[in-house]
Amino acid sequence: MRVLIIEDEKPAYENLAGELLAIDHSISVIAGCDSVQECIRWLNRNPQPDLIMMDIQLSDGLSFNIFGACSITCPVIFTTAYDKYLTQAFEYSSIDYLLKPINPEKLKNAIKKYKNLQNHFVNNHASLLEFLNNHDKKKSRILVKKGIEYQTVRVEDIAYFFTEHKLVFLVDKENRKYLAEKNNLGELEEELDRNLFYRANRKFIINANYVRRFKPLERSKISVELALPANEEIIISQENAASFKKWMGDC
Repeated sequence: MRVLIIEDEKPAYENLAGELLAIDHSISVIAGCDSVQECIRWLNRNPQPDLIMMDIQLSDGLSFNIFGACSITCPVIFTTAYDKYLTQAFEYSSIDYLLKPINPEKLKNAIKKYKNLQNHFVNNHASLLEFLNNHDKKKSRILVKKGIEYQTVRVEDIAYFFTEHKLVFLVDKENRKYLAEKNNLGELEEELDRNLFYRANRKFIINANYVRRFKPLERSKISVELALPANEEIIISQENAASFKKWMGDC
């Protein structure tokens, strides 16, 4: 079994590598990455490992960002000192979530779970990919609050999200405004299909299907006009202008 370890603390990396070898001598730690960017480079240059052991909080950001930059088709076991990412982790190719300091018995059970899945799908690779992809499906509905009641809005019917007074709102295709049950746009961004939605700036996430037009501004910025009115002008920064144009072209 070829394992890639993503961990930014050397003692934690060495301990995990040793524990894996103690569990199964056939396990080979083929590489170790200590940052998001290093991992992206490694995955883009090498064949997929059989399994990834992935810390969540790395030196240059959350490891969830790796999934947006490259394709990961192998199972992932997340390792972290925090339980707050549990729900988010299972939206990716995760088969287990281990809290640090890692309990050897729980690590052993996680490896056993991987082997059981491997044996189950060994003669049906397509089913294995389907199983993993089911963990990476984005939300199709967003929970919103209307008065004292709750309801859901279909994602494809949402023109844009925005923040106001530290609250997250959405505007649907009928120009109706709802309070979304989300803490911030960053949390929301991870749950949305990035082919459909784009984080325009710190206040807006926009739907490609509701972009009417956009135009260049001074200093290579971009002004975006939506099919529905927004409460302020939506500006794409110079740093994000190129990625926005690519996103619009790929939609």
